[in-house]
Amino acid sequence: MDEAGARRVSEAVGAAERLSNGEIVTIAADRSDSYHDVALLWAIGIALLVPAFFALFPALLTDALDGLSGGWSISHEPALICAALLAMMALKFLAVWLILTWRPLRLWLTPNALKVARVRARAIACFKVGAERRTVGRTGVLIYLSMEEHVAEIVADEAIHTRVAPAAWGEAMAAMIDEVRAGRVADGVVAAVSHVGAILAAHFPKSTDDTNELPDRLIIL
Repeated sequence: MDEAGARRVSEAVGAAERLSNGEIVTIAADRSDSYHDVALLWAIGIALLVPAFFALFPALLTDALDGLSGGWSISHEPALICAALLAMMALKFLAVWLILTWRPLRLWLTPNALKVARVRARAIACFKVGAERRTVGRTGVLIYLSMEEHVAEIVADEAIHTRVAPAAWGEAMAAMIDEVRAGRVADGVVAAVSHVGAILAAHFPKSTDDTNELPDRLIIL
């Protein structure tokens, strides 16, 4: 998101908070996790396919060993078979690991359920650090967008959960996702801020003694 978009989001937060005692925090992150463990699991899985494959087709392994000896038939001792399998497993592991250092492929091979879980965990962690229980009446809301995973989250403080139906957050989420999918990231976050602001204004209307407790600016991680 460019500076103009970030400024529009910050202005939208300020406008929403002028109608409510609630506080809105917005965070946009490139990604929420490195997923190196996913690359490791793929590399291990592919390496384990080597002994499984040659267990089904053992002649291919012995033929390959004979080929390496210049076509001479050699004694296929168990130690030689094990060493050959270990060498091939190591090569497969390293090859897959190196290929998956390319993050777009690593993300593509990561199950969507895992990406959603990692984004939610990061959003909750950011909320606990930046908003939870830091507002009078515990009325903070975090809007979190993780770009590379294409996942968004809305996390609300405990006072809000007792008053707002889950469907209301779903509408805010849908408004954001529709714009983000169309490539209008700033418009998506602004739309979510508008929906969340309306929710907060309905349940926690502005009072004369309210102060701005959390920064309005978009936080970019």
